Amino acid sequence: MTDGQDRASLQHLDAYWRAANFLSVGQIFLWDNPLLKRPLALTDVKPMLLGHWGTTPGQNFIYAHLNRVIKANDLDMIYVSGPGHGGPAVVGNTYLEGSYSEVYPEIGRDEAGLKKLFRQFSFPGGIPSHASPECPGSIHEGGELGYSLSHSFGAVFDNPDLIVACVVGDGEAETGPLATAWHSNKFLDPVSDGAVLPILHLNGYKIANPAVLARITHEELEQFLRGCGWTPMFVEGHEPAAMHALMAAALDQAVADIRRIQCQARGHGQQEKLERPRWPMIVLNSPKGWTGPKEVDGQPVEGNFRSHQVPLHPADHPGHLQLLEDWLNSYRPQELFD
Repeated sequence: MTDGQDRASLQHLDAYWRAANFLSVGQIFLWDNPLLKRPLALTDVKPMLLGHWGTTPGQNFIYAHLNRVIKANDLDMIYVSGPGHGGPAVVGNTYLEGSYSEVYPEIGRDEAGLKKLFRQFSFPGGIPSHASPECPGSIHEGGELGYSLSHSFGAVFDNPDLIVACVVGDGEAETGPLATAWHSNKFLDPVSDGAVLPILHLNGYKIANPAVLARITHEELEQFLRGCGWTPMFVEGHEPAAMHALMAAALDQAVADIRRIQCQARGHGQQEKLERPRWPMIVLNSPKGWTGPKEVDGQPVEGNFRSHQVPLHPADHPGHLQLLEDWLNSYRPQELFD
């Protein structure tokens, strides 16, 4: 691939990411005017706001990059969202790729369908704010944190062609089930089983305080993950263009490492005892609430616990309406939706 093709590929990834972020914000906030064809009014905003923004843009970023690596390598891969409370991400991405409208034809791929998509989210008679069974392909709800890695390993046992990309929230990583599940790699047979690619989403904060793994040194975190038997690759930063390039390179390396481990083991078959492989994983260190409002009412929001749920409340704070409109327009939806 040439440098020009690389740049074009990353620009397409960024456009997809912006579209997914726009859909996610729209699901949390909008009742009407889904494409901002007129100035945003208070009547366009839902009367009750409920959802989780903080984890969502990072999950959209991961989803976009997994789409690229799946297509580039013709992978059999599924996505497990550990922080399943980021429901706007999984719903928005399944809508973008078309599968949501296949299952729910009334949520069409047009402005009317987009309006229904936004209105149903976290609203009476609609769908929950968490990843739920209603979401196409859902096998993991994620409301009760801690079981994403266990479910991911269960999916790949005796399923040698499958890779599960499992997003682990840094708050989720503090639960007992998840802390134990890092060691599930000891039970993975590279000959007869598939592979799990954990992606630790290190965005720094839980609902109201810092996450432990985000407050230890890079060296200490790497030592911890290596001690659990993984080979961690770090994707760190906040500038989108640089982060797209880093994430693409990390996923390419991870897929190559998984294939190398499996080819080596399957080439030897069951006749020769091989050392237990050290599987790859990725640590995505990005701001909580990435691309959202940086500051609201004089308080930091992006990269802070305040972005965990709903960072703006236009009904209670009139100035928030303009902040919401600016936020939505920052994704340049007129370039993304016709």
